[in-house]
Amino acid sequence: MPQPPDMIQITPTAEVTAGLHGSRAKCLQRLVRLDLPVPLSVALSSDTVHGLAEGHLPDIARLCAIFDEGDLLSVRASSQSPDWGGPGTVLNIGMNDAIAQRIAAEHGQSAAEALYLSFIRAYAVDVLRLDEDLFADPMTPRIAKAHFEDEMEEPFPQDIETQLTEVLRSMARAWEGTSARLLRRAKGAPPDAGLGLVVQRMALGLGKGETGAGVVQYVSSDTGEAQITGRYLPQSQGRAALRENDAQFIEKDPRGPSLEDRCPEQVAALRAAGELMRTRLREEMQIEFTLLDGQLSILDAVMVPRTARAEVRIAVDLAKDGVIPKHEALTRIAPFTLNQLMHRQVSPNGPRDVLTRGIAAAPGAATGKIVFSAAAAQAAQSRDEPCILVRRETSPEDIRGMHAADAILTERGGTTSHAAVIARGLGVPCVAGATDLQLNMRKKTLTVPGRKIFHEGDIITVDGSSGQILAGAAKMIEPNMGGAFATLLKWADEARDIGIRVNADTPEDARLALTFGVDGIGLCRTEHMFFDPIRLTVMREMIFAENAGDRAAALDRLLPMQRDDFTELFSLMQGRPVCIRLFDPPLHEFLPGDRDGIRALAEALDLPVSRVAARIEQLQEFNPMLGMRGVRLGITMPEIYEMQARAIFEAVAATMRAGHAAMAEIMIPLVSAKREVELIKDRIDAIAASVRRETGQDIAFRLGVMVETPRAALRAGEIAEHSAFLSFGTNDLTQMTYGLSRDDAGKFMSAYVNQGVFVEDPFQRLDTDGVGELLHLGAARGRAVKPGITLSICGEHGGDPDSIAFSREAGFTYVSCSPFRVPVAKLAAAQLAVKAPQTLSDSDT
Repeated sequence: MPQPPDMIQITPTAEVTAGLHGSRAKCLQRLVRLDLPVPLSVALSSDTVHGLAEGHLPDIARLCAIFDEGDLLSVRASSQSPDWGGPGTVLNIGMNDAIAQRIAAEHGQSAAEALYLSFIRAYAVDVLRLDEDLFADPMTPRIAKAHFEDEMEEPFPQDIETQLTEVLRSMARAWEGTSARLLRRAKGAPPDAGLGLVVQRMALGLGKGETGAGVVQYVSSDTGEAQITGRYLPQSQGRAALRENDAQFIEKDPRGPSLEDRCPEQVAALRAAGELMRTRLREEMQIEFTLLDGQLSILDAVMVPRTARAEVRIAVDLAKDGVIPKHEALTRIAPFTLNQLMHRQVSPNGPRDVLTRGIAAAPGAATGKIVFSAAAAQAAQSRDEPCILVRRETSPEDIRGMHAADAILTERGGTTSHAAVIARGLGVPCVAGATDLQLNMRKKTLTVPGRKIFHEGDIITVDGSSGQILAGAAKMIEPNMGGAFATLLKWADEARDIGIRVNADTPEDARLALTFGVDGIGLCRTEHMFFDPIRLTVMREMIFAENAGDRAAALDRLLPMQRDDFTELFSLMQGRPVCIRLFDPPLHEFLPGDRDGIRALAEALDLPVSRVAARIEQLQEFNPMLGMRGVRLGITMPEIYEMQARAIFEAVAATMRAGHAAMAEIMIPLVSAKREVELIKDRIDAIAASVRRETGQDIAFRLGVMVETPRAALRAGEIAEHSAFLSFGTNDLTQMTYGLSRDDAGKFMSAYVNQGVFVEDPFQRLDTDGVGELLHLGAARGRAVKPGITLSICGEHGGDPDSIAFSREAGFTYVSCSPFRVPVAKLAAAQLAVKAPQTLSDSDT
């Protein structure tokens, strides 16, 4: 006769489900089906537990009747997902004066008193929430019961039904509490996530013969490598062996006594149980067990706790051994988990002196001396001193300092600010928008309210994964990108069905991306090549030129430098496409803004300070990001784009002469009208024809548009007439669609998200409704005119799993992202391409 689902004894055929009774209950049933020695257990459904929290008691007498009279019980939480946690386990329910006397007669007075006192404390403090200090001092069970009676004004309960009722009620209410809700929500649990409970007969771990308790696992929690880890403690219960210094090893060990020395058969049985669980449950499990006079009982088995490195290794090893298929190994790893393998991380076990927090803009962590300028960062690098570049916000002028710094910290900005985008490209940790910081750039000090003043040279730690700024040097975990990591990426490449390119501005970026394996460069921002000191001087000469001829003369000096850059990129990519964005930023970004910088520039150009200052003021704009930049510069100062086009085509020719293939793509930025594309295309075609005649090389290229204005998306049909590809620059497109500054939105974005104005920060997670509709419209209108047109995303959203899902569904050809986001993007793309992992059904063993 079937048992009611609210209270089910866990047997091989019982209708226990993870959805109703929780993952622990389901796992215990699988252990029972494997004929492992699991004590009698009963599963309470999540509906029953929810009713308990609201004051509706199940039939406690019926529950107790399932067990034998005199049994001691434990209660364990059983949430639907092990990651969601739950209240702590309560042991020895049913302990009372009579049972204490029986244990004293069988095992000695001290054992009985220790067991009784432990339960009284747990019941009083953990269940009834009495003051812990009342039960902290050394005492006997009699004194502890007296304290209990004083507080509760009633004797300590002696019947198991009363004790069990209070334990179940306490655990149910703890699960429904506000703090618990917030914690599990942070781990991805839905608001209405339920909790099951498992009531289990205690295997005491106290008695004659070999008796005790232990915990064992067969892989390392840190690395995932095969390694026995665990401890055993005679005459103990639960997980006490993990806390006691005199606990013993499980297997023979030269460092000290082990359980295997005395009980080789039981250790062999544990080893066999671990292997059976691995192959049948398809997971590495941590086993909690007891011995009672040599008799083995397995009380519980949970997934081995693991670091990101271990998580990847375990999944890959299970697939290599044929325990799970490759596609399931891919889907077991959350894509952003890979960030922890590619960057140094602050150790979760080390102390953290948190000064403040900002926006986690680029993952990883670094410790170094505070510096307040790019020049100071370069000087620190020359001395081999790690440094943290601290700025109100960064600009292209800071590029060389950002290369030199070990981490970047800014007072302003967000996830798509200049600092964030460049830091992710460099693989440098970055925290942006740390608005609590008070910077004094003149005095070179950093202050956090309520803390000491930090000066240049003081040491701090920047945790770009959490957004925290820490005082002093933090304990670190080093990255690990070999072995299982590389294997996982290889499998991801085999499975994914969308291209993954990289945003690479320098040969160093391209080399890094090639170690991860990319399909090409989806965005090369050429302006970053101009901030080398020599090039910057020439660039400034061009800006100060009086006429087109003088500008062309200055650009002629830049041309061989650009040509060499592009030649190296083409050679590195070995025939893979290289999409080069023509010059984009406003010219004022290449000019100094402070008095000392203006004077130095005047000296370098041999011009009066007044003239330099006047020219800089002339170039200032009220809203430069919507002003003279991108294609607008290319049309008004065509010499710039003509120089870049010639550098690209001459680089293609040089690469081909060297015997290598080169696939050049040229992208026009900030387009909003068809005529802009026509004008630039005519000039670029003319340059290409000229280089073909000069070199005799058959130079092929593709010309396309970076769609980053709403009008370009809406008019994509007519723009596509002259374009081989449309690449959506979602950073600027989001900024212009929302009317938000991506550098300033961090000041209020958290308030907007918290109050439900935005579901997510649209600069962090692609807005698939508003911005996404523009992408859909642009794609559809472009395809209507040119069915074979290439479509892609090249903004920072390109590395986000949700954006990749959107791109696949919209039929885009590829996404492009920062080098260190490539593995994340690959794994996300692979997960979307493969079928959902096959999971054990409730009837499986």
